[in-house]
Amino acid sequence: MNITVKQLRAFVAVAKTQSFTEACAAVHLSQPALSIAIKNLEEEIGGNLLVRTTRTLSLSPEGEAFLPTAQRLLADWDNALEEVHNRFALRRGKVAIAAMPSFALNQLPLAMLRYREKYPQINVTVHDVLAEDVVEMVRNGRVEVGVSFDPGESEDLLFEPLFQDRLVAVLPVEHPLLQHDSISWRQLLEGDFIALQRPSNLRLLIEQQLEEQGISLAVEFETHQLATIGRMAATGLGVGAVPSLCIRQMREMGAHCRTLVEPEISRQVGVITRRRYPLSMAAQAMVQVLRDMSLQELIAREGQAVGVV
Repeated sequence: MNITVKQLRAFVAVAKTQSFTEACAAVHLSQPALSIAIKNLEEEIGGNLLVRTTRTLSLSPEGEAFLPTAQRLLADWDNALEEVHNRFALRRGKVAIAAMPSFALNQLPLAMLRYREKYPQINVTVHDVLAEDVVEMVRNGRVEVGVSFDPGESEDLLFEPLFQDRLVAVLPVEHPLLQHDSISWRQLLEGDFIALQRPSNLRLLIEQQLEEQGISLAVEFETHQLATIGRMAATGLGVGAVPSLCIRQMREMGAHCRTLVEPEISRQVGVITRRRYPLSMAAQAMVQVLRDMSLQELIAREGQAVGVV
């Protein structure tokens, strides 16, 4: 059967008004067009839905039985159109984002605040996972948007850089190196070093960069979380290195941060999406909010420069 929405609207209007004239005004059709719509509908269904006489117009028994179904179909159609319109207008919808802990804990809340201010009706799900897991969640379609380090060349992923994030030293209170605004890796590694466990990409990056400089990485303590590095350093167990995104978090734990040089180790942080899958409007808006947040603004909200206690 080839029944149109126009035909259903014409039938429901006639059934409710019991008048072709009033129905024409309700659906904005001329009387010939309304009559043709009803005629075509009845031909598709296979019988009369209306009983017409010179004086009266009423529903046939089949028309009476079909009316509730026609009304429900029109309501479903209108609701579906309203739903998709609201999604395009960002008045309804949902988006899932995965972010590595250093970004999720320190900068993502600001992004979420801005997103909520602009699109209060959009439901947002945040997954705070390891950087490696962010990539896999995007690749598997569990989230539309990921924020992590550059995963490298990939046939199925897109990476859009947001900013460059460098590693900083994490030191306990009253550590001798705190008298310097910046320190070298060789100076830092004179203390007991706290590192992320393998196969952390950050751990591998540090090892690779130091090896190229002829520096051996001796690790005294290992942990799974950057926050644990800060806590252990604050208690005096040793020193560590974390992304500058974590500066505020380290300070809240009682540790202090300094710029690391010789070598300066940094990685690009950006948005990861799937290459051949278009983003929903809600996800596109999320990416735009992340773009609008400059690194300078994020660092400014830390309240202090890297090299200051």
